[in-house]
Amino acid sequence: MTAPPEDFGFGRPFDRAGTGSSKWARAAGPPGAVIPMGLADMDLPGPPAVARALAQRARHRAFGYTVCDPSGRSLVARWYRERHGVTVDPAWVMLLPFGPRTAVRLLLEAVRPAGPVLFPTPEWGGFAQLCRAAGLPYEEVPLERDGAGYRLPVAGLAPHRGGAVLLSSPHNPSGRVWTGAEVRTLAGAVAEAGAVLVSDEVHGDLTHPGHRHPVAVAEAGPYRERTVTLNSVGKTFNTSGLPSCFALVPDGALRERLTAVMAGFGFWEGGLLEQEVQQAALRHGGPWLDALLAHLASARDRLTGLLGGAVLSAPEASYLLWVDAAALGLPPAGARAALLERCGLEASDGADFGPGGRGALRLDYALPGPVLEAVLERLARLR
Repeated sequence: MTAPPEDFGFGRPFDRAGTGSSKWARAAGPPGAVIPMGLADMDLPGPPAVARALAQRARHRAFGYTVCDPSGRSLVARWYRERHGVTVDPAWVMLLPFGPRTAVRLLLEAVRPAGPVLFPTPEWGGFAQLCRAAGLPYEEVPLERDGAGYRLPVAGLAPHRGGAVLLSSPHNPSGRVWTGAEVRTLAGAVAEAGAVLVSDEVHGDLTHPGHRHPVAVAEAGPYRERTVTLNSVGKTFNTSGLPSCFALVPDGALRERLTAVMAGFGFWEGGLLEQEVQQAALRHGGPWLDALLAHLASARDRLTGLLGGAVLSAPEASYLLWVDAAALGLPPAGARAALLERCGLEASDGADFGPGGRGALRLDYALPGPVLEAVLERLARLR
C-alpha cells in the first residue's frame, strides 16, 4: 500500500507577520488590504529538514570561522545527477557564502570582459545594475516571441571577442524554460568568440512537471570551459534570507581567478549556516520540492486560465507570471499603480526588466491556497 504524500501545509494559511519579510513590508495599508506579489519570494512554509538542521546547529553555541566542507561538492554533483540527470564533476563546484547576485558581480570581476556584456530584454534587472556597478558597458538584446512565448535570440547574443553573455535560465520574468538546443547553440557561439556565458539558473530546480531544465555546463559539451552555471537553494527552498549559492565552473583557471577576487572582498568558500542550509535542503528536500512543484503548477493553471491572452509567455518553471497590462485593461504607463488601486495587488513593474518589459507586470504566485483564492477573485474584477 502506497503511503499518502506528506502534507507540507501549502493549502493552509501561512502568516509571515513579525518575520521582517521584505515582501510584506511592501504591502502598505491595513492587514489584508494589499497582497504583495512583486518580490520573487515564496509565501509558503519551507522544508522541515532545513528548520531542523538550523535548530540543531544553534544548540552548539560556537559560531566562529568555519572551514568549507568538501563533501558539499559531491552533494551538489549528486543533486544534479539525481534531479536533472546530468553529470557534474565535483571539482567544478564552488560553494559560495553569498547570493547569486553577488556571485554574478564577482564573476564579472574574474572574467574581465573585453567588450560590452550582452543579455536579453526583458530580463532580470539585476544584470544591468551589476554591469553599471562594475563600470562595464552592456547591450540588451530583444527576445523573440512566438505563439508559445519567448525564444532566445541566439544570433543577436553573439558576443564581442573576449566578452560575456548573461542569461537567466529559466527566464526571469516569464518562467520560460529555454530549450537545450537554444542553450547549446548559444554556448557554442559564446565559446567561439572567446567569451564566457554565465547562466543564472536559480529557478532551474523549479521547472514544472512535463518540462526539462537544460543545465548550461552540461548542454555546452565541448564548450563547457567557457560556460558557468549558477544555482542556489535560496529560490528552490525559500531560504534567500540566508544567502548562499554554488557555481559550476569547469575552467580551473577561472575558478582560481574567482577565488582570488573573493578573497579580495573578504569571502571564502563555505560559511557556517550557509552550509547547514545547503546540505539539509539538497539531502532531504526532494519530497518537499515535489509537493511544491505540484502546488505551483496548479496555481499556474488557474491563473493562466483566468487571464488567457494577457499572459505574454506561458510559464514553465518557477512561480512568475508575466502579463500584458493593456490586455488586462490597465494603462501601460501606470499599470503597477492601477493594479494596486483597483485590486489591492502589488506587482513588479515591467520597466524594471529593461526596455522589453515596458507595459508588462510580473506577479509572484507562490502563495498559500487561501491567498491564491483571494488573488483570483481580485483579478477577476479586471476581466
